Amino acid sequence: MITQPAVRGADADLVRASWTDPEAFAELFDRYSAMLYRYVSRRLGPEPAEDLVGETFLVAFSRRKSYDLAYPDARPWLFGILTKLVSRHHRSEAARYRALLRAPVDPEVESPADRVAAGVTAQAVRAELAGALAALPAKDRDVLLLIAWGDLTYEEAARALGIPVGTVRSRLNRGRRKVRAALGDANPMEEE
Repeated sequence: MITQPAVRGADADLVRASWTDPEAFAELFDRYSAMLYRYVSRRLGPEPAEDLVGETFLVAFSRRKSYDLAYPDARPWLFGILTKLVSRHHRSEAARYRALLRAPVDPEVESPADRVAAGVTAQAVRAELAGALAALPAKDRDVLLLIAWGDLTYEEAARALGIPVGTVRSRLNRGRRKVRAALGDANPMEEE
């Protein structure tokens, strides 16, 4: 018997399959758990990240029959669940940014050379960036970080948060403006 490699199907197909075969839902965990972990770890730190990712998948699994199968990509749905869980940890997140604001800059940077330059620049503005993120209203911060760290599109962020795309655009614009102003109207990723 010849076995063929598993074909990566649409997330909606996996959700539908999990209605009768709960094991099928594990593929969504395999696909997205690392991405969700990186995102929440950047927001709240590594300590609560693992628990929140696990809780995200528990909530998603329990709500899988209400998933809108018209959307083949479950990533925005999962980020939406995670963002709601993160909002419960808002105090922890704000405290993390305040701690980063007070933390000394780590002089050690990574190589290769292109990462060194970016790392040095990012380290130089870390405290200001942490302060700016802490000062943002939670709704603006959620949109900004879903797009910047979660790598979601405007449409995916809108779906994740259950808001119109226009609201995503306005919150993102407002958040970027406030962060840019806190950094002295400079983009730390651009060379001068």
